[in-house]
Amino acid sequence: MKINDLRQRYVLGDTAMQKMAKSRVFLSGMGGLGLEIAKNLVLAGIKALTIQDTEKCQAWDLGINFFLCEDDVANMRNRAEAVLQDIAELNPYVHVTSSSVPLNETTDLSFLDNYQCVVLTEIQLPLQKKINDFCRSQHPPIKFISADIHGIWSRLFCDFGDEFEVLDTTGEESKEIFISNITQANPGIVTCLENLPHKLETGQFLTFREINGMTGLNGSTQQITVVSPFSFSIGDTTELEPYLHGGIAVQVKTPKTFCFEPLERQIKHPKCLIADFSKPEASLQIHTAMLALDQFQETYSRKPNIGCQKDSEALLKLATSVSETLDEKPEVNVDIVRWLSWTAQGFLAPLAAVVGGIASQEVLKAVTGKFSPLCQWSFGLRIISQMEKGKTEFFMEGDRYDALRACIGDTLCQKLQNLNIFLVGCGAIGCEMLKNFALLGVGTSKEKGMITVTDPDLIEKSNLNRQFLFRPHHIQKPKSYTAADATLKINPQLKIDAHLNKVCPATEAIYSDEFYTRQDIIITALDNVEARRYVDSRCLANLRPLLDSGTMGTKGHTEVIVPHLTESYNSHRDPPEEEIPFCTLKSFPAAIEHTIQWARDKFESSFSHKPSLFNKFWQTYPSAEEVLQKIQTGHSLEGCFQVIKLLSRRPRNWSQCIELARLKFEKYFNHKVSLFWQSPKSFICILHCIGCDNINGYIYIYLKVVQTDETARKPDHVPISSEDERNAIFQLEKAISSNEATTSDLQMAVLSFEKDDDSNGHIDFITAASNLRAKMYSIEPADRFKTKRIAGKIIPAIATSTAAVSGLVALEMIKVAGGYPFEAYKNCFLNLAIPVIVFTETSEVRKTEIRNGISFTIWDRWTIHGKEDFTLLDFINAVKEKYGIEPTMVVQGVKMLYVPVMPGHAKRLKLTMHKLVKPSTEKKYVDLTVSFAPDSDGDEDLPGPPVRYYFSHDTD
Repeated sequence: MKINDLRQRYVLGDTAMQKMAKSRVFLSGMGGLGLEIAKNLVLAGIKALTIQDTEKCQAWDLGINFFLCEDDVANMRNRAEAVLQDIAELNPYVHVTSSSVPLNETTDLSFLDNYQCVVLTEIQLPLQKKINDFCRSQHPPIKFISADIHGIWSRLFCDFGDEFEVLDTTGEESKEIFISNITQANPGIVTCLENLPHKLETGQFLTFREINGMTGLNGSTQQITVVSPFSFSIGDTTELEPYLHGGIAVQVKTPKTFCFEPLERQIKHPKCLIADFSKPEASLQIHTAMLALDQFQETYSRKPNIGCQKDSEALLKLATSVSETLDEKPEVNVDIVRWLSWTAQGFLAPLAAVVGGIASQEVLKAVTGKFSPLCQWSFGLRIISQMEKGKTEFFMEGDRYDALRACIGDTLCQKLQNLNIFLVGCGAIGCEMLKNFALLGVGTSKEKGMITVTDPDLIEKSNLNRQFLFRPHHIQKPKSYTAADATLKINPQLKIDAHLNKVCPATEAIYSDEFYTRQDIIITALDNVEARRYVDSRCLANLRPLLDSGTMGTKGHTEVIVPHLTESYNSHRDPPEEEIPFCTLKSFPAAIEHTIQWARDKFESSFSHKPSLFNKFWQTYPSAEEVLQKIQTGHSLEGCFQVIKLLSRRPRNWSQCIELARLKFEKYFNHKVSLFWQSPKSFICILHCIGCDNINGYIYIYLKVVQTDETARKPDHVPISSEDERNAIFQLEKAISSNEATTSDLQMAVLSFEKDDDSNGHIDFITAASNLRAKMYSIEPADRFKTKRIAGKIIPAIATSTAAVSGLVALEMIKVAGGYPFEAYKNCFLNLAIPVIVFTETSEVRKTEIRNGISFTIWDRWTIHGKEDFTLLDFINAVKEKYGIEPTMVVQGVKMLYVPVMPGHAKRLKLTMHKLVKPSTEKKYVDLTVSFAPDSDGDEDLPGPPVRYYFSHDTD
């Protein structure tokens, strides 16, 4: 079974996918980092991968390599051979082989000629230099990547040769700019429509079309200079005709050449990707420390010992001498050198997920020429900062957690093992998170600790190229159950409870306040904003930390939310997704998105909405004779007018189907058009059946999915005229007499839009209808591939960014478990296509002042305990007595319990809270909102914190 890589196609495009499917990659080192890279490359779908390793499996490999098991350690298997089968199973269309032949200074490197890209992990620097020189000497040069993780530090290096051409540097769709004016000048100034900024950059190229008046620009390509957010200059337009109206400028993507230097040169003069702009010097400082570590290993044939002061001092001396050999002679950061020496023997699995995701994306760039490559170094900042502890905290104990223990200490390891984690969502990010949990030992303590994961979805074929815990034989099985079973194979000590529930108001009996208070951390792996907002509100109400993340193509984000320290997810709201106005869809489309949405609406109306109404009507009135009798006796039957038309006009044979499809074409693409014109809309072309390229396709596809007639909907509340009533009676009598109103005729198949089944004709119908409408309005048509993405609202996705984001979340989870201070937490935004990785501080929680030194934050919650006869006045007095300020307004959700200026509200003061709130029998409390009188008349009331009112004294 071939993996359905549709979401990845939307990221890379067909050309890059084809190049990737012909590429061969050599990967050395099957430790934690090498395995992450191998997993991502095989999921992506390269042609062949060779994994090379000479090391035998050890106990600590179980904590860094998710495809090894205890039998591999007991039998001391070669690491590459041990993981070969599991890697190959990720994608049967990738040829994966292993090699245990040593790679050293005496190795004949000519075998590397068979590969387009070479990736090295766990290889010492002198050998890296030799292999890099060999790769550069080939024609064309073999792309070279090296990656290392030493404890809590990492580095990544890329060299794609002297000149590396990239056809698409960003992967973004070409921008289209609607033009409102072009001046006759040198240079000519192009102004775009008001309130629509062009978002272009100086030096980019545009091509023009549909300009009226200055037609000489149509079809030409111009380099632009940005003048303002709404205008830009082009070449000399003085010799052209005056501009009249209309026109669209389309961005033209031009190839860009990137120049790389060899590793030997880059060591002395590194070009680094800056991830934290508050510490721009950090990359050079880490580079210096890493080079010192390379020299330490050359000298002593080992890494520094954990907590060894002598080794730390030796490494510091080496770093000082290394700094003098670099062109910029950076200052040696003693703290970095110290922690590198301390943790170099360790390995942080989530950091491998991050670096592995980035490195894998660089491999795909190397073999496809798609996206901007890393030029040329990336260094991982110290995302985990250790707490001061005795060195025995970090000593190895001979188990699977030794590599982790050497990085974060045994105390924090035990805290991870005791964690109760609630993971919401088990898709691509969820699978990666479960892998991270297993390697970190989350929820493995015998005394406590548990992972709860929930996801209502079943596994689909399209999931297989990103959700690496699933295989073809898992299709149509529950994601959560399957992922839980697969995770237990990584770490059998794990305790995991899998559910099939949505997390929403309807499941609050399951995911109650008591459930949330038992959790230490909530982690979301969701694909929509509303679900995130709901989970955030539950975390806020129950004072639980929340770690959120998401990806879209090569982009990703992570956000850390910690009680009393940061703002919540709901504290900031992204701009709402723009909806296309109804009038634009119906009469004035200006972009292909408008026509696709119009066609999508037509599909829903024709094949879902109206058949549903038809079926519902005949479930209410089971026979046509009964309906006829009621109409004749003057009864008003809801929906009968439309239902009878549907029944009478329903096609009965193939000829009638063809006739209906032809009538539909005339209706929507000839008769039913608006001839109104206004920029940026185009003049309308009325289509005729004869000579129209798309008519045959439209009719065929309409016939393929047609279930009923599509007629203008008549609102049910509009009275039916006597003429309509007579016609309805006539049509129903005719249907009954001709035996066309039998029981089988009173049911219609209701189609649910399904984008993933290419045989059902749904996307074909939308593509044909959309492109016909686009032709009417002179809009560039879209192929089936693009139409499917827009109509199906498919989010582009790729395994590389998913792995990187999950690793970042796991690193923040370690900090939360360790109780780190506010300044330790980092949010991250990344775009692996550019590439950009930016760490920012989290938003510190804001404090709202009421008066007289009384303040609160979103995390504060006042509490009042009442009893059965507790009145509203008692509640107000209790708040005043306990918190020193008297509420003047009390609100429950959207219900105003007490507003003094509202008529009758003063009488409510004597009512009991039970009577006002009307709680269910199992409800122990209610969350209320209070506000307070302003300092001066005319001002707004002062807001207050949430107040949780308990109905009795024995609950809390």
